[in-house]
Amino acid sequence: MYQLSPQEIEEVKRHVEDLLNKGLIQPSTSPWGSPILFAAKKDGGLRMCINYRQLNKATIKNWYPIPNPEDLFDALHGATIFSSIDLQSGYHQIRIGENDRQKTAFHTPFGHYEFLVLSMGLANAPATFQTVMNTVFKPYIGKFVLVYLDDIIIFSKTPQDLG
Repeated sequence: MYQLSPQEIEEVKRHVEDLLNKGLIQPSTSPWGSPILFAAKKDGGLRMCINYRQLNKATIKNWYPIPNPEDLFDALHGATIFSSIDLQSGYHQIRIGENDRQKTAFHTPFGHYEFLVLSMGLANAPATFQTVMNTVFKPYIGKFVLVYLDDIIIFSKTPQDLG
């Protein structure tokens, strides 16, 4: 575990309580365990991160393609009507299989926890999330919907195209 400042310890406590209350993590007895660290937010606050570097080294990578943003913008050519949806905590909508939860374990000064849902920092999180999103929106992708991870764009040339 990395050394934490008093401010960081308070943020860990708040963040862990929030994740527990939302049912996103649970106490763990896993032999796995990744350290936590903090990154500064634009607003000056702290963002708790989990350093999954060792786990990611041992992970067989999922190479499901993530769309190229330039290709997505090109697909919007000629459209005049746009709506965008940014899913809140998108990764947290994807449950992790029971056998894989132990791998997401992380240490805090208050105990050992593991995720029940997809966590930021896992090597396969983007590919897994994009797979789910493409499966959900498959009938509409390219016709009037584009999906980039947790961002969904609905577009058309005319209002009638959306009907």
